[in-house]
Amino acid sequence: MRRVRQARALLGALLTIALAGCVTLPPNSKPAPQDPWESWNRGVYKVNDKLDRAVAKPIARTYVRAVPAPARTGVSNFLSNLRTTTVMVNDALQGKLGAAATDLARLVVNTTVGFGGLLDPATQMGLDKHDEDFGQTLGHWGVPPGPFLEIPFLGPSDTRDGPARIVDIFTGPTHYISNNWVSYGLYGVSFVDARAGLLSLDETLQKVFDPYAFVRDAYLQRRAYLVSDGKVPDEVLVDPGADDADTAKPTAPPQPPPKPEK
Repeated sequence: MRRVRQARALLGALLTIALAGCVTLPPNSKPAPQDPWESWNRGVYKVNDKLDRAVAKPIARTYVRAVPAPARTGVSNFLSNLRTTTVMVNDALQGKLGAAATDLARLVVNTTVGFGGLLDPATQMGLDKHDEDFGQTLGHWGVPPGPFLEIPFLGPSDTRDGPARIVDIFTGPTHYISNNWVSYGLYGVSFVDARAGLLSLDETLQKVFDPYAFVRDAYLQRRAYLVSDGKVPDEVLVDPGADDADTAKPTAPPQPPPKPEK
């Protein structure tokens, strides 16, 4: 019952933030085809960006300054090992039984020999690491990504991957820890570790004309790449920062010159 009340309170906060952050698009502009809810999404992005600058980024920077690199690597390895169960489940759901077996072997080796996952001896043994989630599983079986969706607090997503994150929660061990201090602590550490890993991209984001469009297109392109296991058709790829020709948005980054015809 307590978790239900907490979930309701969180949902109310999310809706309040989203409604408060809605923005009006410039006159005569129309949303990009992959982003029909652009006004809503830009508003939520604006609020998320302010929260990131005020809270998440300072915490991540402090974490990087205070914690030595080897210790941060151990934390990342530990969190990655926890996520292996989610990867295994989605390997199997996609029919990748060989990958599922490899990830099971990784879980056993890293949990035992790797001191609970702090070390990664499985990689040194040649056991490949995979990256799967339920959103990728849905995409593997033909479910389209749907419109882009900026989620309060959580950032970029789409109508396929957003709900799929809930399924991923239930396939990870953290959800089943009865001690709330431990489970919420692990979620918090995971968030800080993920944000710290993105600090190197902040400078790039500051240089683009439209950070929202850049993040949106980069997210959609990366997800298309992951769902197809790197076999993305050219028509699916987008240029981060580029937008509909009729809208006053930033141009795409410079592209390499075409190869000369033989």
